[in-house]
Amino acid sequence: MKRNGSRSFVRNDPFAHNGFFARNKLFARGRLFAPQKSPRPKKNRQDARAACRMLAPSLLGLAVFVLLPFAETVRRSFCDTLGEHWQGLQNYRATLQNEAFQTAARNTARFLGLSLPLLMAVSFLVALMLCAGSMRHIRRARIFKTTFLLPLAIPTTSIALLWKALFAQYGFLNTFLTHLGWERVDFLSGEAAFRVLLFTCLWKNTGLMVLLWCAGMDSVSNDLYEAAAVDGANRAQRLVFITLPHLGIPAFLVLTLSTLQAFKVFREAYLVAGSYPPESIYLLQHLFNNWFLIMDLPRLTAAASLLVLALFVPIALLARRQSKGSSD
Repeated sequence: MKRNGSRSFVRNDPFAHNGFFARNKLFARGRLFAPQKSPRPKKNRQDARAACRMLAPSLLGLAVFVLLPFAETVRRSFCDTLGEHWQGLQNYRATLQNEAFQTAARNTARFLGLSLPLLMAVSFLVALMLCAGSMRHIRRARIFKTTFLLPLAIPTTSIALLWKALFAQYGFLNTFLTHLGWERVDFLSGEAAFRVLLFTCLWKNTGLMVLLWCAGMDSVSNDLYEAAAVDGANRAQRLVFITLPHLGIPAFLVLTLSTLQAFKVFREAYLVAGSYPPESIYLLQHLFNNWFLIMDLPRLTAAASLLVLALFVPIALLARRQSKGSSD
């Protein structure tokens, strides 16, 4: 009876005996689940401080050599040539009413509107072929990816000389056309010059975009494809419902870099056709260069501010949408 009583006593008062309940007083009193101080926030603060120290030189250089000059550019866009007297929106009105600015802006918008979709589509299709299940582990496919980067390694001056030798009126391509019985085509003037510039953008930048698409496709787990194949999904369904939803961040990165790379094609256009190229390839960079040579700073700064605004707002909206989509 005493033994049974002692057992009942332990069950009724678990803190009065050195049994199981006595060894787990924290659990019985609810302290086991009480919030404990974790050293993780302190470690995170230390990591943040270390990151700030590492990034401080780069951020300082960015502020001194990029942000401050851009702020000065925006300020001078509202002032006269010397930057002393306030002009308001007069410089912006003069810029928007300028015929050269209208032509350059129209050509630049047309070039971006054609080059960006073509560059993204071509690079995506090539990456899709290289990252297919049957070619993913083939050594030749890896070598093929590397060869796509060769155009980026060629200097701009060499590309300009090559383009002159190929597309000039008496160049290699026209010589080949005459042997076939066709007439010579002036590829460096008129509408043909715009097509050559578009081809240059695609030829030079497709390799980099292919690697970015391939990196995004390789990050998708093979288990998803195998599970979808077991459920009876075909290749098109796996592409639409598995691959594409996982390529949001790579697509945003490809779009941003494609936009920046498209503006760099001005170097080839300038070296091939000079400061005043055919009207079809007269871009904003040509206009900025010519206004800088004559020191037309009011219109130059106003046009530069408008260009940054036109590029920054869509990219910022896409980045915000992408961040919301990834957080959801």
